[in-house]
Amino acid sequence: MTHRDATGSRDTPDHTPGGAEPALTDTERTERELADALAALAGGVLPDPDAYRTARGEWLRRERRRRLVLTVLVAVVFTLATLIGLWVLNQAPSDPGVIFSGEGSPAASGPSLPRPQP
Repeated sequence: MTHRDATGSRDTPDHTPGGAEPALTDTERTERELADALAALAGGVLPDPDAYRTARGEWLRRERRRRLVLTVLVAVVFTLATLIGLWVLNQAPSDPGVIFSGEGSPAASGPSLPRPQP
């Protein structure tokens, strides 16, 4: 018995009792049976009356948690940046240091311009 023998011939029409429906191909018949089965399955499913309220509550909780985590993260980063900045400023020497020691080549040769007196 070959596959063609088991599935029937595409040339011969399927006869249904009463002869009311036209002949369908294997693909059309399969699609129709699947559609009927899915429609019957979907018809048996009833939604939970509180489904929207439950889903909305979960969404709001997740949104609140996301905002809280983001706020805490921003506060931690800001605090760390402030502490690092204060630590770096604290590491600078407190005694007045030499800004220009006179070593190296001068930027411009010749006398500098006089400074205005207040």
